[in-house]
Amino acid sequence: MFAKLEEVEQRLLDLEAEVSQPETMADRRRYQDLSKELAEIRPVVEAYRRYRDLEAEIAEYREYLEGDDAELKELAADELPGLEKRREELEKEIQLLLLPKDPNDEKNVVLEIRAGTGGDEAALFAADLFRMYARYAERQRWQIEELSRNETGVGGFKEIIVLIRGKRVYSRLKYESGVHRVQRVPTTESQGRIHTSAVTVAVLPEADEVDVEINPQDLRIDIYRASGPGGQGVNTTDSAVRITHLPTGLVVSSQDERSQHKNKARAMKVLASRLLDLRQREQHEQISSERRSQVGSGDRSERIRTYNFPQGRVTDHRIGLTLHKLDQIMQGEIGELVTALTSYFQAEALKGSIS
Repeated sequence: MFAKLEEVEQRLLDLEAEVSQPETMADRRRYQDLSKELAEIRPVVEAYRRYRDLEAEIAEYREYLEGDDAELKELAADELPGLEKRREELEKEIQLLLLPKDPNDEKNVVLEIRAGTGGDEAALFAADLFRMYARYAERQRWQIEELSRNETGVGGFKEIIVLIRGKRVYSRLKYESGVHRVQRVPTTESQGRIHTSAVTVAVLPEADEVDVEINPQDLRIDIYRASGPGGQGVNTTDSAVRITHLPTGLVVSSQDERSQHKNKARAMKVLASRLLDLRQREQHEQISSERRSQVGSGDRSERIRTYNFPQGRVTDHRIGLTLHKLDQIMQGEIGELVTALTSYFQAEALKGSIS
């Protein structure tokens, strides 16, 4: 690890020297690329330098222990346990910093929420989950753009798709993908029985043009008349768009805008993100078959979380975490869940890198 850290430190020095050159400053694209790399490796080097300083301090106190000065010996005996604990923490911090970065962490996301088993109750919970994520996004000062929705008559969503823009959105939401189960008494249930319903959440990194190349010949585009909520003007023109990606069979539709052009643009954005996600999941599955320690296959068939309303609790089954604060979580206070999941998967990744 330390040989690698020496290489990273030297790279930092080289980058700092290069970005200070007039010709580099003049080449805007080159300067931006180098500055981005600098920003990525500087925390690693700073942590390594703190580690070296700490090692030198520990070595000095150990010399005191072996010396004849009783007062210095006592000082060393008092200080060393805390310094050695700090060194252990710093080692773990450096290991985390050296883990391969998820290239999607800085990206915006396409969030898809769909009602699963449970009929109207599942659709209502899909709407509840959307509000939960929307309030969390508001707390993070992220922006939400609705791409598509399919409402039910009782105020729920069969499906809603939104684009969330902001700082490190994917890094915070990527572990939300999966089946979310709800246990509660439906408002329509006269007997007061608890029903179990399910909603599927998909968090897809927004695809840039360079991420996914879509051949127009691979697309079948159907134009049709919009239906459902959306205003009288929407329903009187052939503005709805359905796009089928023939090689994969993926189908995306958009009908919320009056403009056929805008509906097509929205549908293409969702399609590109789904294709990127499909490609990355295929890569994950290939890696997992070759290396069983690989973390995070992204299998959405798994039930990841249960929201139990009668008991006021939320349980994340992947990490065995139960929080008795359901009301706050449904109001968008999911930071504790997000942090716990991030810490867990980082620890798993560390195990894989060490083994």
